[in-house]
Amino acid sequence: MIDVALLGIIRRWHIRDQIPLREIARRLGISRNTVRRYLRSEATEPSYADRRSPSAIDKYAFQLSGLLKTEAAKSRKQRRTLKQLHEELRELGFEGSYDRVAAFARVWRAGQTDRVNSASKRT
Repeated sequence: MIDVALLGIIRRWHIRDQIPLREIARRLGISRNTVRRYLRSEATEPSYADRRSPSAIDKYAFQLSGLLKTEAAKSRKQRRTLKQLHEELRELGFEGSYDRVAAFARVWRAGQTDRVNSASKRT
């Protein structure tokens, strides 16, 4: 992995200050070949692979989405709370926290309001 700060120093010394590779290597205490490799690299900043770890709620997303859809159809006083929905998911084997259920519900509701808003704009 290329250190961006070190890469900047090497390029500045070599290009702007015209310092030879061996002198740069001596000043930094690294191999001359490493200095050459840094100069030849096209990297400007480190690139990291996207790490998408599966969420605990992914297995139960379909069921929770169905529960939220049925609850949304009910009147406000008849709806169950997210805590009650979390307990129902726990009975089905869900081991995640309430926060994951609340976050999923927040995103789900935002998606529902987007659909309603876009449908009302078409008419």
